Amino acid sequence: MNAATTREGRADLAYQSEILPKVSRTFALTIPQLPDPLSEAIGNAYLLCRIADTVEDEPALSAQDKQAFLERFVEVVEGRAPAPDFAGDLSPLLSTATIEAERELVANTPKVIRVTHRFRPVQREAMERCVRIMSLGMAEFQRQATPEGLNDVPTLNRYCYHVAGVVGETITKLLCDYSPRIGERREELFRLSTSFGQGLQMVNILKDMWDDRRRGVCWLPRDVFQAVGSDLSALASRRSNPQFVAGLLGLVGMARDHLLAALRFTLLIPARETGIRRFLLWALGMAVLTLRRINAHPDFTDGSEVKISRQEVRSTVLVTSALARSDQALKLLFDALTRALPSGTSRLAVGA
Repeated sequence: MNAATTREGRADLAYQSEILPKVSRTFALTIPQLPDPLSEAIGNAYLLCRIADTVEDEPALSAQDKQAFLERFVEVVEGRAPAPDFAGDLSPLLSTATIEAERELVANTPKVIRVTHRFRPVQREAMERCVRIMSLGMAEFQRQATPEGLNDVPTLNRYCYHVAGVVGETITKLLCDYSPRIGERREELFRLSTSFGQGLQMVNILKDMWDDRRRGVCWLPRDVFQAVGSDLSALASRRSNPQFVAGLLGLVGMARDHLLAALRFTLLIPARETGIRRFLLWALGMAVLTLRRINAHPDFTDGSEVKISRQEVRSTVLVTSALARSDQALKLLFDALTRALPSGTSRLAVGA
């Protein structure tokens, strides 16, 4: 059933379109490239994830509060608890550290959930699984979040799976449901889907590491830095330290490996599905450009210093759109953009 079969349904979808650019510049750009049935489903799935992410990031909530609200949100998405009660209890607790658009999104959780519940069972199952794995994983990692970082790369992989890799799996399920031809490559797509999510997430972790540090958390793996003689507990004083930079560039290499797998994922989509390819390529291209900035300026002290410009976003859109149907051209472009990046021996994301 299409989500907009009633007046209320049309109004809820209109709200979904209205709030999306307020909470994500990137996805507000990429999601509308998808064919209509997919754009509605993936747009809704993104907003569900954003609500969970808002709970995870809210500094005014304790780890116990976050776990309680994340578990309630799973019940709301699965239709086992009322969305208005969830929104009414959570909204007053959000501080000004959460941007106004995200506070608005949480307050309008019932509208988002009504859209979710109008999708077909296979789509709902994919979204419910995504929110369940993401929310329970977020709750687990919030309980152990510290400024000293994660234990090791396998723990980083687990964290990235819960907050991003499962999103790659969800998108894959929705793509395979949309197109039987894409479904023929289901096994290959699933094998690469978690890397697509982890590649984007690792770029965000690296870009936001100082902002996270100021919030009292760190998602960098200690073992990578210990191996080169750097201690994450002294991170603030080691941002220009050669050992710290060496560890950081090692993570840049791992992220590059995941983005290479993300390109292979994208090229499995039939070339005639240009809207789906643009959706994937634009996100991938912006991640690669951000990673290049981090690699060129490993001594940055704020995420804004490595954030790509609007002109770079426009260039990404124009170039990847022009080349969307050509696998060979896209491979050459990716090679040219990543040639200067270190090559890591990444341990690809694993499922739960």
